[in-house]
Amino acid sequence: MLTRRHIRVKVMQCIYALIQSKDDSLEKQEKFLKVSIKNTYTLYLLCLSLLMEIHQRASEQLTLSSKKYLDDGSELYPNKDKFIQNRLLLQLRENHLLKEELSNRKLDNWYLNDEYVKLLYKAIVESDIYKEYMLEPTSNYNLDKDLVVQLFKEIIAPNEKIYDYFEDDTLTWVDDIPIVNTFLLKQLKKSKEDQDASYFLPKLLKDTDDMVFANTLLTKTLLNNDKLEKEIEGKTPNWDKDRIADVDSILLKMAICELLNFSSIPERVTINEYLEIAKEYSTPKSSIFINGILDKLTKEYRAEGKLNKIGRGLL
Repeated sequence: MLTRRHIRVKVMQCIYALIQSKDDSLEKQEKFLKVSIKNTYTLYLLCLSLLMEIHQRASEQLTLSSKKYLDDGSELYPNKDKFIQNRLLLQLRENHLLKEELSNRKLDNWYLNDEYVKLLYKAIVESDIYKEYMLEPTSNYNLDKDLVVQLFKEIIAPNEKIYDYFEDDTLTWVDDIPIVNTFLLKQLKKSKEDQDASYFLPKLLKDTDDMVFANTLLTKTLLNNDKLEKEIEGKTPNWDKDRIADVDSILLKMAICELLNFSSIPERVTINEYLEIAKEYSTPKSSIFINGILDKLTKEYRAEGKLNKIGRGLL
């Protein structure tokens, strides 16, 4: 689920938090990194459970309307319970592994904050996406799946109130939201009617090497901070270190640390990864600035025999 680039971003967040808090406890930052990575999976589960709760809300509203307690406009549709019978939504709600995981983690956020479920359900039933789906007489798994994908992409994911809720709940989720939304959309699009229950509970990390990479990158960058700063200063003679943006400084230190300590990662991969992160998280000119420094350093390290790269590397 998380790529190496996402892991690098997590490490960057930890180092940035340390600088802002002026807390130099390595143990605390290692714990923060571990929790931050785990919280990404929690966010993924909450997004899935939100779909499940919206479906539950629809079931309750249909029951009420059938008893004539309210008119929800469902009489206009040839099959009033088509949304309730949506195969993908039923697949999620009946997934015993998913329900067990949510229960074990005590993720009852939407039960405690059902106003968000009501808000999204209202937006859904008022949307043209929903109306067109309900008026379509044919029904199959792919059509049901297309509806869920569209609803998540066009209504749920862009909802500002949901975004604000996640932002207020957990500090690191601001950066995790795009990652999780993109991944969840891919999962929904690739889902099949006979999908194994475990499909919706993917591994957070590809393997244990990813967590080793994260911890090693964090600890080696922090423990060698002074040495890494001197490396940067040597290539920026006209720049006072206080003039370099905090994020740029962190990314440069991480990149240098990675170049010198991770022999299995090709230097070009390292440089490209940090340039892409800089484009997203720093100033418009940061990637050019960082690229210039790393280019000088890699040439110097290569000449001095400091770059002992082996294998094809890991992205």
